[in-house]
Order: sequence, then structure tokens, then C-alpha cells
Amino acid sequence: MSGTERRDFSPSAVSSPTRNVGFDLESLPTAPALDGSALVLHRHGHSVADELHTTQTNQSSSSSKRGPSPSLRRRTTRSNTFRTVDMAPRRPEWHPGQEPGLDPSKPDGGRSTAPLLHEECQITVVDFSEDSMVMREFNNAQLVDFMELEQEAWIKCRWININGLSWDVIQAVGKSKKLHRLAIEDMVNVNNRTKADWYTDHTYIVMTLQKLVHIHPDYESDSDSDDDDSIETFNRAKRGPYRKILHSLRKRWEAPKKKAKQQNLKSVAGAHDPTNGFVTAHTDGVKDAPVQKLRTLQRYHGGPNQERMAYMERHSPLTQQKLAVSAEQVSIFLTADNTVISFFESSADDIETPILHRLSTPDTILRKSCDASMLMQAIIDAIIDLAIPVTFAYQDAIGSLELNVLTNPSIQHTTSLYIVTSEITTLRNFINPIASLISSLRDHKFLGREGSSRVDMAKATSVVKISPMAQTYLGDVEDHIVLITDSLDMLRRNADGMIDLIFNTISAYQNESMKQLTIVTIIFLPLSFLTGYFGMNFTDMPSVSNNESYFWKIALPVAFAVICFMMRDMIAWWFRGAIQRRGISRSRKGRMVREAKEKRSR
Repeated sequence: MSGTERRDFSPSAVSSPTRNVGFDLESLPTAPALDGSALVLHRHGHSVADELHTTQTNQSSSSSKRGPSPSLRRRTTRSNTFRTVDMAPRRPEWHPGQEPGLDPSKPDGGRSTAPLLHEECQITVVDFSEDSMVMREFNNAQLVDFMELEQEAWIKCRWININGLSWDVIQAVGKSKKLHRLAIEDMVNVNNRTKADWYTDHTYIVMTLQKLVHIHPDYESDSDSDDDDSIETFNRAKRGPYRKILHSLRKRWEAPKKKAKQQNLKSVAGAHDPTNGFVTAHTDGVKDAPVQKLRTLQRYHGGPNQERMAYMERHSPLTQQKLAVSAEQVSIFLTADNTVISFFESSADDIETPILHRLSTPDTILRKSCDASMLMQAIIDAIIDLAIPVTFAYQDAIGSLELNVLTNPSIQHTTSLYIVTSEITTLRNFINPIASLISSLRDHKFLGREGSSRVDMAKATSVVKISPMAQTYLGDVEDHIVLITDSLDMLRRNADGMIDLIFNTISAYQNESMKQLTIVTIIFLPLSFLTGYFGMNFTDMPSVSNNESYFWKIALPVAFAVICFMMRDMIAWWFRGAIQRRGISRSRKGRMVREAKEKRSR
């Protein structure tokens, strides 16, 4: 009997093609791995357990004749294959092939380990109608209890604004509002593309917030300078008198450069340490703005190369002004029950303050409409408004670099221009997709709209409503995005043009130097030849008895002839240009005289 058994799995007794069934017993999961449950599979009335028993018996009886099974021989070769490389070291809870999404109804989101997110969030809940508005502030535990309460009848619109990402808060909100598990997974992974996902009873919007921040330097580097001074004092005692004189001269020579370098390092010391993952800064231009731990453009989208990240931040033109551009992901949920839920990493106050001021005023459009889609539009509009100062900052930086390039072009300017171009490109890649997001929101078809045709009903994807007023005001936000992207494109073209100008100017300087050297060489070439000729030690040379004028009588005509011959193209080009300029000047003067006569005749 062979090692595999041939069975007929057809329902009738009619013969059918046979199939070889082989199992590797050692590769099957053990009982503890299955949590004590028995694994029994049935195939047309026959259990796989019976097949396993029969196969094992047959293999044991014929093992002495055939040797090890093909599956066992194949397993010995699998141990020599390459191991899979871990492509996500920054996401330890992620594993390839796992089930997508995070289920808020489960303690760990349906994963083997809970998401590594926990912090004390700043939570604001705003309930309002046309007549009244109530604002509440909660911590994590208080919000979990609040989400279990029933919403009061007078509330027409609710805004839950959460500053910070914590799994207990996300789980409570997701479970209460029945948020989709894919949207929760995208919200937890804070590096997504700008998009809008439409679900049955809510919409998930994710985008990137950019704002201009003022960097707070870390002055702990002063201790390093003190250590350097102590080392300098120790080495000074070992120097001899001559070395002391040379060292003092070199120190005086390098003092201005060292002072400028220390001032630059003092302004950014510790602020651009890539191991921190953030910078300490506050929103620029905002009065009494709190100091926050923010991520810059390089840290948000710079990749795992920390050395490149630190170099780009340290040599950015904005750093010289103690400025930087921070970026963070913003997640917005618009639900069918007229509720907006917004999640910020750290910049919720910059968005919340102006919107709360509008909601506290009864005669504003946002308050009178009681429309969640208008509240969503206000949040997106505030996010876009924060990007406008960033554009102005880059315009100022490009303007300063342009003056330096026009007055004193240097190859060192290309480094700053490249960094500016890289940052502008990254910023544009964050802002430009928001225009497509707004187009998606404006083109959304509401499923519950009265009088909708069958075509509109087919295009509808959810019961979430985007009001006509919100679609109108979203068009204004789209105009702002177009203006910002056009400005960034112009700045990027200016930076590229300045890089080309630097290399062209340096090449022109080099060409001009070579031209001058060529002219000098042409002038002295015949003189050098005649000097070498008359310097020969001939025994019988009539010119030896003559004076110095004899040399110049021969050298000047020869030099003139050689110069005219070698520079004939340049001389002809100069004469043609002079004649053309003279003709243009005469034509212009004649035209001006005629126009003056015509004016006097009138």
C-alpha cells in the first residue's frame, strides 16, 4: 500500500478522477494553539482525521522501504531560505496579513496587543442650537462616561473636539458612534494621504495641517561651551611661547566666524535633535499661544533617516529666523446624526478658538444654520488659513536668498535653495490634495434628498448630508487652496531659476576669465617667439650688432599681424555691433525729432 491513499469523493459510486492526499503531521497546529478545540474537517461525509490516521499508518508501514516522506525532505530545505525583512520598525503592532481595521467594541481593537496610544487628551464638547450653546471640557475618563449618556432633545448639533490621540478615548467615541474599523485604523496611523471615505452613516475625512511655528531653543548646550573653555584652559598650560603666539593669531582670525557659528547654534541648539521626534515651539503670530511639542515637515514626512532630517532642518532658511513649519494629521468624522468629531495631534486650540467665538455669537451663519457640514467646512477653512502664513514665510526667505544671489552669487547658496525647494514641494503635496477632497465633498449626493432621481440615488454612497450652503462655502476654501498652490509653484520656479542663475553666473565668470587669459596669451605669443629667436646662441647672426629698436621694429608688426589674425572673429563682431548700435541710435533720434515736429504742428 502506498504512502498516500486514493479516495473517491464523488457523491455517487461512479468512478471519478483520483486525487492524492498528503499531510505533514509536524506542520499541523497543536491542540494548545487551537485553544483546546478539536479540528475536524469533513469532505463529503469523510473526516480528515480518518484520512490522517490512515495516512500515518501507511507511512509507518512503508518507511523502511521508501525512506522519509517528500514533505519531510522538503522541510529540511526550507530552513535555508532568506528570512522576511521587517519593513515597519516604527509600527511594532503591525504585522503583514493581519485583519484590516481596529474594532472599537473589542478591548484591544481585535489585535493581539492594544494600540500603543495613551495620553491625557484635551477634550471639548460643544452642544448648540439657534437659542443656546453649551460647552463642556472633559478628560479621558470623563468623556468615556459622557459618551454613554443620551443626547438631550434641545441639541441640534454637537461638536466633539479632541486634542491628542489616546486609545481609550478613540475606543469610547468609536463604540458610541459606531465608527468604521477601517477609519479608526487610519486615524491611529498618523501618516495617511488626504482623502474622504464614505460609510453608511458617517464620513471619515483625513488631511494634513500645516502651520508656522516659532522655535524655542534648548540652552543646555551652554554647558558644552563651558566644557570646551575648560579644555582650552587645560591645553593652554601645555603650549610653549611660540605656539601661544601662533594660537592667539589664529584665534583672532577665527573669532568672527566662531561667534557667528555660536549664535546660530545657540538659536537652534537642541531644537533639531532628531532623536526627540519633535520640536518645542508655539504658533507664530498668535497671542498667548501655548508651547507645544510639534513635528516639522521633515519629521512628519522625512522617513527613517534621522541624519538627513537633522541636516535639512538645521540648514533651512526658516531656521535662521527661529521659525519652522509643523505638520500633523487631522481626522474629522461627520455623522448622520448631525455630529462632528475632530481629532488633532496637538493643534486643536488653533482651530477651536475662532470657531468657538463664532458659535458663541447667535447671529453668525455657523450658529443659525445648526449644520454639522457647515461646522466641518469651518474646520477645513481654519486649517487652510493656517497655511497662508507659511506661504508668506517662504516668500520672505526666497526674497532674501534672491538678493544674496543677485548681489553675490555663491555655490553655497544652492544648498539653501535646494532645501527650500524640497520643503515647498512637500508643503504643496500636503495642500494640493485637499482641493480634490473638497471636490469630493461638493459632488456628494445625499441619499435622503427629496425629489432625487434614480441616477442620483445610484451615485449616493451614504446618508451623510452635505448641505447646499456648505457646498457653496467649500468653494471659497477651494479658491484659497488654488491661491496657495499657485504661490508655492511660483516660489519653487523662482528657487529653481536662482539655482540656474548661480551656475550660469559662475560659468560666465569663468568664461570671462578664460577670455582675458586668451587675449593676454595672444598678445604675448609673438613677442615670446621673437624673444626666444633672438636669444639663440648663433655664431653668425647680423641682428646681434643692432640695438633694442631693431627688436621692436620686427616685434610690433609681427604682433599686430598675429593679433589681427587670431582675433579676427572678435574684431569683426565688435565692428558689426558698433555699426548696428549706431544705426539704431540714429533711427531713434530721427523718430523722436519727427514726433516732436508733429506735436508742435498740432
